[in-house]
Amino acid sequence: MGNFTDFETKMTAAGMGDAAIRAFRRNYEALLRNETGMIPEDSISPAHGLASATAIAPADASDNALLAQAVVIKLNGGLGTGMGLQGPKSLLAVRPGVNFLDLMVRQILDLRKSSGAHVRLLLMNSFSTSADTLAHLEKYRAQGLADATEVELMQNQIPKIDAATLAPVAWPADPDHEWCPPGHGDLYPALVGSGWLDRLLAEGVRYAFVSNSDNLGAILDPAILRHFAASGAPFLMEVTRRTAADRKGGHLAIRKVDGRLLLREVAQCPEADVDQFQDIDRHRYFNTNSLWLRLDLLKEQLAADSGVLPLPMIRNNKTVDPRDKQSPAVIQLEIAMGAAIECFEGAAALDVPRSRFAPVKTTADLLALRSDAYEVLDDGQVRLAAARHGVPPNIVLSDDYKLVDQLAPLGVPSLLTCQSLKISGPIHFEDGVVIIGTVEIKNPATERKTVVAGVYKDQVLEF
Repeated sequence: MGNFTDFETKMTAAGMGDAAIRAFRRNYEALLRNETGMIPEDSISPAHGLASATAIAPADASDNALLAQAVVIKLNGGLGTGMGLQGPKSLLAVRPGVNFLDLMVRQILDLRKSSGAHVRLLLMNSFSTSADTLAHLEKYRAQGLADATEVELMQNQIPKIDAATLAPVAWPADPDHEWCPPGHGDLYPALVGSGWLDRLLAEGVRYAFVSNSDNLGAILDPAILRHFAASGAPFLMEVTRRTAADRKGGHLAIRKVDGRLLLREVAQCPEADVDQFQDIDRHRYFNTNSLWLRLDLLKEQLAADSGVLPLPMIRNNKTVDPRDKQSPAVIQLEIAMGAAIECFEGAAALDVPRSRFAPVKTTADLLALRSDAYEVLDDGQVRLAAARHGVPPNIVLSDDYKLVDQLAPLGVPSLLTCQSLKISGPIHFEDGVVIIGTVEIKNPATERKTVVAGVYKDQVLEF
């Protein structure tokens, strides 16, 4: 058990470079050592004294020189399979004819126009999203945002591990199932192995803003860029306050032994410490997965770490065919890019408004986004309507709407002043339906029922 040579041979044959192989080797060796990655409560202190984005002066023309040294990197490797999508999640429509990817491009073009700086856009694609993404970008060829050599950073892939033998799993029925994504922590070996890190530095790019493609609140704010540049920090994580809904999610903390910031996920929390983990008044901040990197200092840190950042390994137990639970058990190893905060001396965090964290993870999120509760601006920004006072509507949909295609027959009501909307059963909203306050709609039948145009306020509507 535990011979890495077979993995190295397989990865080399598949075109994976040295940086990806070394990162996987580090995690594989951690697996062999049976590392748990546990972070006990008594080894950390709550994060405190963080700078606040609300205290940063607004952007002005003096920030344009910094924008010329910036790249926006969007993690674009996801297919959105949990929502029934077969293609890139970033191609999901937000408004008719406008998807997530279009909004990203609008943001970049607006920054270029307003600043006169050539702000770069890099999409970290996977083998599953590359072709469809590049095909969609063809309409932006005149703006220089279609050529893969200018906009694409390819994510690596790593072998799944046979749980019984700890060797590379073999699955001749579908060899693609022998591979898995390495998690967004692959950003660092991908930047190195692709040559992009050296290329960006050679072109005068020092600052990278990295975020998920489905987080529509994550845009390059020149004021935050200025704050990051002035701080001299090698790494900055955007965090926001945890709410009751976030208590099972990871949180930011300070490691007592060296005073460094770190992330602790629930899988790294000993059972005895779960109550403190979930105490949102004690551990107040979570990672939005929006990061700022000083690329020159990243290169220095990689050199100091022999080319591989020592990120905690995350073990996932799966089956080789995810749709066949009787197929052989495998281990998938992942790394998270935010965990790199503990790898940098002087890494910092910034407390940002919740508006900068607006991920679209469910069809309920998408319904709210497609409604008038949100505004989609010409510059690519998406924001809650002013009448919402910073609070999104709480949407709860039954399993009749779990998949994106199932939303189409539902329609989109006005949710501008909706506090809560709960829908169970097949429903269709006519044009002109306005939801106000707290409304619940129930249809126990299998036949779709129509909610006719009109105002529905603080009521339960049963068919």
